[in-house]
Amino acid sequence: MEERDASNDGKNKVGFVPFMDHGDFVIVVNAEKVHVTGNKREAKIYWRHSDYPGGLRLTPFKDVMAKDPTFIIKNAVKGMLPHNKLGRRMLKKLKVYAGPEHPHKAQMPEPLDI
Repeated sequence: MEERDASNDGKNKVGFVPFMDHGDFVIVVNAEKVHVTGNKREAKIYWRHSDYPGGLRLTPFKDVMAKDPTFIIKNAVKGMLPHNKLGRRMLKKLKVYAGPEHPHKAQMPEPLDI
């Protein structure tokens, strides 16, 4: 794999300011292989509410993982972004795929070792 230059990352860009989106896309593959520590696979609950009385819907992590593994990553990243227009624009630039295949080969994405 190729070594990435740190000067191409967000905060090291010359024009970086925290209130602007700089147009970088992030592609996440193999979301189905996400691993959580501890008892989260059984204990973690995702909840949503319909705004009607009794409208609370609880879904365990393992059910969400079986139905749509990309939701796990998108939801985690959404919680870390600003909760305003900027965060919504940034979230649109996150592309998550359950398997190793993605349609962005022409853009030549670079793998990032973590």
